[in-house]
Amino acid sequence: MAYTAQLTDAARTYRERMLPGCEPDLLSTDPEFAERFINFAFGEIIEGTPELDDRTRFMCWIATLLGCQGVDEFRVIAPAALNMGLEAVALREIVYQATDYLGIGRVYPFFKSMNEAFEAAGIELPLPEQATTEPTDESRRAGGTEAQCAAFGENMRGFYDSGTNGRELMNHWLVKNCFGDFYTRKGLTMAERELITFCFIAAQGGCEAQLRAHTGGNVHCGRTRKFMIDVVNSNLPFIGYPHTLNALSVVTEVMPEA
Repeated sequence: MAYTAQLTDAARTYRERMLPGCEPDLLSTDPEFAERFINFAFGEIIEGTPELDDRTRFMCWIATLLGCQGVDEFRVIAPAALNMGLEAVALREIVYQATDYLGIGRVYPFFKSMNEAFEAAGIELPLPEQATTEPTDESRRAGGTEAQCAAFGENMRGFYDSGTNGRELMNHWLVKNCFGDFYTRKGLTMAERELITFCFIAAQGGCEAQLRAHTGGNVHCGRTRKFMIDVVNSNLPFIGYPHTLNALSVVTEVMPEA
Protein backbone atom coordinates (compact mmCIF):
# COMPACT_ATOMS: atom_id res chain seq x y z
CA MET A 1 0.00 0.00 0.00
CA ALA A 2 1.41 3.40 -1.02
CA TYR A 3 2.51 5.74 1.74
CA THR A 4 0.21 8.71 2.35
CA ALA A 5 1.99 11.95 3.23
CA GLN A 6 0.95 13.48 6.55
CA LEU A 7 0.91 17.21 5.95
CA THR A 8 0.38 19.60 8.82
CA ASP A 9 -2.62 21.90 8.67
CA ALA A 10 -0.33 24.93 8.60
CA ALA A 11 1.74 23.66 5.67
CA ARG A 12 -1.26 22.47 3.69
CA THR A 13 -3.09 25.77 4.22
CA TYR A 14 -0.11 27.91 3.20
CA ARG A 15 0.61 25.89 0.09
CA GLU A 16 -3.04 25.98 -0.92
CA ARG A 17 -2.86 29.79 -0.68
CA MET A 18 0.23 29.73 -2.88
CA LEU A 19 -1.16 27.48 -5.60
CA PRO A 20 -4.88 26.81 -5.14
CA GLY A 21 -5.91 23.33 -6.24
CA CYS A 22 -2.40 22.33 -7.29
CA GLU A 23 -0.85 19.29 -5.63
CA PRO A 24 2.91 18.84 -6.11
CA ASP A 25 4.00 15.84 -8.18
CA LEU A 26 6.29 14.66 -5.38
CA LEU A 27 3.28 13.86 -3.22
CA SER A 28 2.54 11.02 -5.65
CA THR A 29 6.05 9.92 -6.57
CA ASP A 30 7.98 10.64 -3.36
CA PRO A 31 5.41 11.12 -0.61
CA GLU A 32 7.81 10.65 2.32
CA PHE A 33 10.15 13.35 1.05
CA ALA A 34 7.29 15.65 0.06
CA GLU A 35 5.77 15.28 3.53
CA ARG A 36 8.95 16.43 5.29
CA PHE A 37 9.87 19.18 2.83
CA ILE A 38 6.41 20.72 2.58
CA ASN A 39 5.88 20.61 6.33
CA PHE A 40 9.24 22.29 6.88
CA ALA A 41 9.34 24.84 4.04
CA PHE A 42 5.70 25.92 4.14
CA GLY A 43 4.92 25.14 7.78
CA GLU A 44 7.82 25.47 10.22
CA ILE A 45 9.67 28.11 8.20
CA ILE A 46 6.56 30.30 7.93
CA GLU A 47 5.76 29.86 11.61
CA GLY A 48 9.37 30.65 12.56
CA THR A 49 9.50 33.90 10.57
CA PRO A 50 6.02 35.37 11.08
CA GLU A 51 7.09 39.00 10.75
CA LEU A 52 7.91 38.60 7.04
CA ASP A 53 4.92 39.54 4.91
CA ASP A 54 4.08 37.28 1.98
CA ARG A 55 5.22 39.75 -0.70
CA THR A 56 8.65 40.19 0.89
CA ARG A 57 9.05 36.47 1.50
CA PHE A 58 8.31 35.60 -2.13
CA MET A 59 10.48 38.42 -3.42
CA CYS A 60 13.38 36.91 -1.45
CA TRP A 61 12.53 33.36 -2.58
CA ILE A 62 12.53 34.44 -6.24
CA ALA A 63 15.93 36.13 -5.82
CA THR A 64 17.29 33.13 -3.93
CA LEU A 65 16.21 30.68 -6.63
CA LEU A 66 17.97 32.82 -9.21
CA GLY A 67 21.08 32.86 -7.04
CA CYS A 68 21.18 29.09 -6.56
CA GLN A 69 20.11 28.34 -10.16
CA GLY A 70 16.89 26.65 -9.06
CA VAL A 71 15.06 27.17 -12.34
CA ASP A 72 12.76 24.15 -11.91
CA GLU A 73 11.61 25.33 -8.49
CA PHE A 74 11.36 28.87 -9.90
CA ARG A 75 8.69 27.54 -12.28
CA VAL A 76 6.66 26.57 -9.20
CA ILE A 77 7.37 29.64 -7.07
CA ALA A 78 6.94 32.34 -9.75
CA PRO A 79 3.17 31.69 -10.25
CA ALA A 80 2.80 31.38 -6.47
CA ALA A 81 4.57 34.72 -6.01
CA LEU A 82 2.02 36.39 -8.28
CA ASN A 83 -0.78 34.78 -6.24
CA MET A 84 0.80 35.96 -2.98
CA GLY A 85 1.01 39.64 -3.84
CA LEU A 86 4.25 40.14 -5.78
CA GLU A 87 3.50 42.35 -8.76
CA ALA A 88 4.49 41.19 -12.24
CA VAL A 89 6.69 44.26 -12.70
CA ALA A 90 8.48 43.56 -9.41
CA LEU A 91 9.08 39.93 -10.37
CA ARG A 92 10.49 41.03 -13.71
CA GLU A 93 12.77 43.59 -12.03
CA ILE A 94 14.24 40.86 -9.82
CA VAL A 95 15.13 38.80 -12.88
CA TYR A 96 16.54 41.81 -14.72
CA GLN A 97 18.74 42.88 -11.81
CA ALA A 98 20.04 39.34 -11.33
CA THR A 99 22.15 39.73 -14.48
CA ASP A 100 24.44 42.13 -12.57
CA TYR A 101 25.20 39.54 -9.90
CA LEU A 102 24.88 36.23 -11.77
CA GLY A 103 25.54 37.05 -15.42
CA ILE A 104 23.26 36.43 -18.37
CA GLY A 105 24.58 32.88 -18.78
CA ARG A 106 22.88 31.89 -15.54
CA VAL A 107 19.87 34.21 -15.74
CA TYR A 108 18.71 33.65 -19.33
CA PRO A 109 16.83 30.37 -18.62
CA PHE A 110 14.73 32.21 -16.01
CA PHE A 111 13.33 34.62 -18.61
CA LYS A 112 11.44 31.80 -20.29
CA SER A 113 10.04 30.49 -17.00
CA MET A 114 9.08 34.00 -15.87
CA ASN A 115 7.29 34.81 -19.12
CA GLU A 116 5.49 31.47 -19.07
CA ALA A 117 4.18 32.36 -15.61
CA PHE A 118 2.99 35.74 -16.89
CA GLU A 119 1.25 34.23 -19.90
CA ALA A 120 -0.46 31.58 -17.75
CA ALA A 121 -1.74 34.38 -15.51
CA GLY A 122 -3.09 36.31 -18.50
CA ILE A 123 -0.53 39.10 -18.15
CA GLU A 124 0.20 40.84 -21.45
CA LEU A 125 3.83 41.08 -22.56
CA PRO A 126 5.93 43.10 -22.76
CA LEU A 127 5.28 44.73 -19.41
CA PRO A 128 5.34 48.54 -19.10
CA GLU A 129 8.72 50.28 -19.32
CA GLN A 130 10.44 51.09 -16.02
CA ALA A 131 13.71 52.78 -17.04
CA THR A 132 14.42 56.24 -15.60
CA THR A 133 17.78 56.82 -17.32
CA GLU A 134 18.49 57.32 -20.99
CA PRO A 135 20.86 54.91 -22.77
CA THR A 136 23.66 57.51 -22.79
CA ASP A 137 26.87 57.58 -20.77
CA GLU A 138 25.95 60.91 -19.18
CA SER A 139 22.47 59.84 -18.05
CA ARG A 140 23.57 56.40 -16.84
CA ARG A 141 26.53 57.85 -14.91
CA ALA A 142 24.45 60.57 -13.24
CA GLY A 143 21.61 58.21 -12.36
CA GLY A 144 23.96 55.49 -11.23
CA THR A 145 25.83 57.85 -8.94
CA GLU A 146 22.62 58.93 -7.24
CA ALA A 147 21.45 55.32 -6.88
CA GLN A 148 24.79 54.20 -5.45
CA CYS A 149 24.69 57.01 -2.88
CA ALA A 150 21.09 56.14 -1.99
CA ALA A 151 22.09 52.52 -1.38
CA PHE A 152 25.38 53.05 0.45
CA GLY A 153 25.68 56.71 1.46
CA GLU A 154 27.28 59.92 0.25
CA ASN A 155 30.75 58.43 0.67
CA MET A 156 30.12 56.67 -2.65
CA ARG A 157 29.93 59.96 -4.57
CA GLY A 158 32.99 60.09 -6.80
CA PHE A 159 33.29 56.29 -6.94
CA TYR A 160 33.23 56.51 -10.74
CA ASP A 161 36.66 58.18 -10.76
CA SER A 162 38.18 56.21 -7.86
CA GLY A 163 39.49 53.12 -9.61
CA THR A 164 43.19 52.22 -9.60
CA ASN A 165 45.31 49.16 -10.41
CA GLY A 166 43.03 47.86 -13.14
CA ARG A 167 39.76 48.75 -11.44
CA GLU A 168 39.14 51.90 -13.48
CA LEU A 169 36.81 50.33 -16.03
CA MET A 170 35.17 48.15 -13.40
CA ASN A 171 34.24 51.19 -11.31
CA HIS A 172 32.88 52.94 -14.41
CA TRP A 173 30.73 49.93 -15.24
CA LEU A 174 29.51 49.50 -11.67
CA VAL A 175 28.19 53.06 -11.72
CA LYS A 176 26.80 53.14 -15.27
CA ASN A 177 25.66 49.55 -15.75
CA CYS A 178 24.94 47.97 -12.35
CA PHE A 179 23.47 51.09 -10.78
CA GLY A 180 22.69 53.35 -13.75
CA ASP A 181 20.97 50.70 -15.87
CA PHE A 182 19.24 48.65 -13.17
CA TYR A 183 19.09 50.22 -9.70
CA THR A 184 17.56 53.35 -11.22
CA ARG A 185 14.59 51.45 -12.61
CA LYS A 186 11.10 51.68 -11.13
CA GLY A 187 9.18 48.64 -9.90
CA LEU A 188 11.22 48.06 -6.74
CA THR A 189 12.35 50.43 -4.01
CA MET A 190 16.03 50.95 -3.28
CA ALA A 191 15.65 48.96 -0.05
CA GLU A 192 14.08 46.10 -2.01
CA ARG A 193 16.88 46.17 -4.59
CA GLU A 194 19.51 45.89 -1.88
CA LEU A 195 17.54 43.06 -0.27
CA ILE A 196 17.31 40.99 -3.46
CA THR A 197 21.01 41.61 -4.11
CA PHE A 198 21.78 40.18 -0.68
CA CYS A 199 19.71 37.11 -1.60
CA PHE A 200 21.43 36.66 -4.98
CA ILE A 201 24.86 36.72 -3.36
CA ALA A 202 24.00 34.58 -0.33
CA ALA A 203 22.45 31.90 -2.55
CA GLN A 204 25.33 31.59 -4.99
CA GLY A 205 27.93 31.42 -2.20
CA GLY A 206 31.65 32.10 -2.28
CA CYS A 207 31.20 35.88 -2.43
CA GLU A 208 31.32 36.73 1.27
CA ALA A 209 33.18 40.02 0.76
CA GLN A 210 30.36 41.24 -1.48
CA LEU A 211 27.79 39.80 0.92
CA ARG A 212 29.30 41.90 3.71
CA ALA A 213 29.14 45.01 1.52
CA HIS A 214 25.49 44.47 0.65
CA THR A 215 24.59 43.62 4.22
CA GLY A 216 25.93 47.10 4.91
CA GLY A 217 23.76 48.40 2.08
CA ASN A 218 20.73 46.86 3.77
CA VAL A 219 21.73 48.58 7.02
CA HIS A 220 21.91 51.90 5.15
CA CYS A 221 18.45 51.22 3.70
CA GLY A 222 17.01 50.76 7.19
CA ARG A 223 16.88 46.99 7.58
CA THR A 224 17.25 45.61 11.09
CA ARG A 225 19.33 42.68 12.29
CA LYS A 226 16.17 40.73 13.17
CA PHE A 227 14.68 41.33 9.72
CA MET A 228 17.82 40.15 7.92
CA ILE A 229 18.06 37.03 10.09
CA ASP A 230 14.41 36.26 9.29
CA VAL A 231 15.15 36.62 5.57
CA VAL A 232 18.14 34.28 5.80
CA ASN A 233 16.12 31.72 7.77
CA SER A 234 13.18 31.94 5.38
CA ASN A 235 15.45 31.19 2.41
CA LEU A 236 16.93 28.06 4.04
CA PRO A 237 14.80 25.39 2.27
CA PHE A 238 15.97 26.64 -1.13
CA ILE A 239 19.74 26.88 -0.52
CA GLY A 240 20.46 24.44 2.33
CA TYR A 241 22.30 24.82 5.60
CA PRO A 242 25.90 25.65 4.54
CA HIS A 243 25.00 28.78 2.53
CA THR A 244 22.44 29.74 5.17
CA LEU A 245 24.96 29.47 7.99
CA ASN A 246 27.50 31.50 6.01
CA ALA A 247 24.91 34.23 5.44
CA LEU A 248 23.95 34.24 9.12
CA SER A 249 27.61 34.63 10.06
CA VAL A 250 27.95 37.66 7.79
CA VAL A 251 24.74 39.28 9.05
CA THR A 252 25.66 38.87 12.71
CA GLU A 253 29.20 40.13 12.02
CA VAL A 254 28.08 43.25 10.16
CA MET A 255 24.99 43.86 12.30
CA PRO A 256 25.93 43.02 15.91
CA GLU A 257 23.26 43.18 18.56
CA ALA A 258 22.69 46.69 19.93
